[in-house]
Amino acid sequence: MRAELLVIGGVFAIWASEATAPKARAADGAETQPAQWRALQSGVEYAVIGFSSPVDIGDKRLHVVRIDPARARLVALLATQNGRAPRTAGQWSTEFNLAAAINLGMYQTDHLTNVGYLRNGTHVNNSHWAEKYKAAFAFNPKVPGVAPAIMADLDQTDGSRPLESYDTVVQNLRLIKAPGQNVWENQPKRWSEAALAADTDGRILLIFCRTPLSMWELNGLLLALPLKIAHAMHMEGGPEASLSIHAGGLDLDLSGSFETAFSPTDANLTQWPIPNVLGVSRVK
Repeated sequence: MRAELLVIGGVFAIWASEATAPKARAADGAETQPAQWRALQSGVEYAVIGFSSPVDIGDKRLHVVRIDPARARLVALLATQNGRAPRTAGQWSTEFNLAAAINLGMYQTDHLTNVGYLRNGTHVNNSHWAEKYKAAFAFNPKVPGVAPAIMADLDQTDGSRPLESYDTVVQNLRLIKAPGQNVWENQPKRWSEAALAADTDGRILLIFCRTPLSMWELNGLLLALPLKIAHAMHMEGGPEASLSIHAGGLDLDLSGSFETAFSPTDANLTQWPIPNVLGVSRVK
């Protein structure tokens, strides 16, 4: 199935080119279909969703890796814990045997420290909670009886309290607030995007889009698709945005390029070294 995206009155609408599955409806009434998922390993699947866009840049594809954290092991890999050398997502994947890897967040000018709070076990990469970043992701439970991974809205009452039950916690810029609310206004800035989302079934989605969109447009696309997204956060944009997949017969190392006012070109074709990644362990 190849999904298509249309812009109608400035709003993304999606339809599918093959009527092989039960249809749903986007918010504006446009018909949609479920993505066709390819299993990569237990608890990990992958889909590519094509779309049309007013911006004629990039491949106009949304790459989505969907993970059941109860069946697949999520890991955070930080340069400050591993020799202090940034690697590309592909290099992180090869060195640490990852089925998939994506940016863990934007980083500061030292090329090591996450822009928001970041703790992995007892190792604290950034102890400062950034006031303007309203989303957090946590996994690796340290107490029984909690979900294997959660995404939290930090501006909700006691929003940060559930995070105390997890060994790995990262704070980033919010894209979508629960339960599926686009929190961005329409604006002219666009970039290639690496994002993280959680759906209503507790699954985690690694999302990559090389074609530059505004975050208002991207959120509209994600919410119109039948992905059941409840939360989403920004992981990185422009040429630093990366997604690697090395499992299930796939070997992909995807890189972003365009970013308004920083890298206004589609010329970048290689992944940049990044200090921190979120990955899922590969099962042989």
